[in-house]
Amino acid sequence: QEQLVESGGGSVLPGGSLRLSCTSSGFTLEHYAIYWSRQLPGKEREGVACIGSNWRTYYSDSVKGRFALSRDNAKSTVYLQMDRLKPEDTAVYFCGTDGPDCSGYAYPGPVFDYEGQGTQVIVSS
Repeated sequence: QEQLVESGGGSVLPGGSLRLSCTSSGFTLEHYAIYWSRQLPGKEREGVACIGSNWRTYYSDSVKGRFALSRDNAKSTVYLQMDRLKPEDTAVYFCGTDGPDCSGYAYPGPVFDYEGQGTQVIVSS
């Protein structure tokens, strides 16, 4: 079964760090861009970041300088390192892909070929 699976979410104090993973099964991520987006209940999905198959990265202004993308194609995994977390980063984080290229960091809508079920991040004191 071809799918994406997010992991690494959890609960942290403000200023803390988490590393989210997006791993594919049934196919390799090497030739795909991976978008990260986040959503709170009742709110619209928000684009966070994107890494292209060419390793080019894009970040929203709200996370630039705090979050960093990387990929390990041998493990078919993309990582989102989140540092200096803030309470407003609290959300369910999703990864998805619709091809090899990023169109910026913005969430492109429900057009993904593959998307994970999400991982919860809670930043609270």
